[in-house]
Amino acid sequence: MPNAISGFSKLSKSEKIEWLLDNYFEDKKSARSLVTQYWNSDEKLQSLHDEFIENTITNYYLPLGIAPNFLINNKLYTVPMAIEESSVVAAASKAAKFWLERGGFKAEVISTEKIGQVHFNYDGDFEALYQFFETVKTKLISDCKGITKNMERRGGGIINIELKDKSTDLKDYYQLHATFETLDAMGANFINSCLEQFAKTFKGEAETKLEGNIDIIMCILSNYVPNCLVKAEVSCPIADLKSKDISDPKLFAEKFSQAINIAKVEPYRAVTHNKGAMNGIDAVILATGNDFRAVEAGVHAYAAKDGKYSSLTHCSIENDNFKFWIEIPLALGTVGGLTSLHPLVKFCMELLEKPTSRDLMQIVAVAGLAQNFGAVKSLTTTGIQQGHMKMHLMNILNQNQATKAEKATLVEHFKTNVVTHSAVEEALRDLRMTIDN
Repeated sequence: MPNAISGFSKLSKSEKIEWLLDNYFEDKKSARSLVTQYWNSDEKLQSLHDEFIENTITNYYLPLGIAPNFLINNKLYTVPMAIEESSVVAAASKAAKFWLERGGFKAEVISTEKIGQVHFNYDGDFEALYQFFETVKTKLISDCKGITKNMERRGGGIINIELKDKSTDLKDYYQLHATFETLDAMGANFINSCLEQFAKTFKGEAETKLEGNIDIIMCILSNYVPNCLVKAEVSCPIADLKSKDISDPKLFAEKFSQAINIAKVEPYRAVTHNKGAMNGIDAVILATGNDFRAVEAGVHAYAAKDGKYSSLTHCSIENDNFKFWIEIPLALGTVGGLTSLHPLVKFCMELLEKPTSRDLMQIVAVAGLAQNFGAVKSLTTTGIQQGHMKMHLMNILNQNQATKAEKATLVEHFKTNVVTHSAVEEALRDLRMTIDN
């Protein structure tokens, strides 16, 4: 068991690596080789990556894939997706092509409000607190002018501040609940800076104008943004759903709709159902340098907004028309952060023709809808494993160190055979025995 270390962050990268090798690895040579193998040969680029986070030792690569043929509001996009899971990019591409031939996707941004809160305790009378807030509210905003002037020049800034009484939930607990418009920036740093200034002004003014004590607990934006909403949808006559794997469009539409309804009422299904949508959403968010953890948290909270975790997507069948849509909160940025630093993020933004944050909201929502459509379509027709395991085939072959020739032979073999982990291993073993003999 290694000893605790003091001052690890002050070590150089090579010293950090040597400490890890000395304490955790038997084969130090192989471990060192692996770590350095993933360094970028361009020292400037590697230095940039080293400074994204703390205690960096190497780079951790994810594949960057491309899903073409996304027709969104009559504009054709090729969508970048950074993800490690087999079949996700293929499913998105297939769904995009399916709907390309049926009018494409329609998307609209419903609202773009973001939220931040100053959480504080107050041990006095609420009515006095409310009257004080009403008198100081203008000053809260004006004291932020140094922070907000550039954002306001572009059309954004502070929308409103409310005082919220949460003392029935938690003794003496109150909030300054603020809403913001941050335009093409995700806005986390902007919002948090405003909140900290709110707290400073609020507490300072209260010391001379309010009886009772105010204790600021914390100032932080919220990743739950139910008023930063985007909607994406597809629709067509039921008869137009007919395709290579949909021989009976009416039956397919009914089964598909029932699958969505099941995800609405059954949380065990809803979680996996929504994970399918998030496969597409997270992959585009990651490719464009946005915070997929924040989006995940906010989206799943939204899925439970009515008191029960439920489907993010919806389906209707009316007058022989099929409609499928998603409405989700997405707080995204196309300026600042990694969007201006990471070279591949810049590449992906250019691939998407330099979208605004509203454009990106629509693209991401469409990717989630496409992914969810592909998953539910597979589940209600061929079954999920047929397509998924075909895509997973190469991973199994790589795990078993198959050669290029072996891969070619077994890819051909499994075009007409069911892919399972054991079936692939058995086929590879038989192939090798045949060659040895």
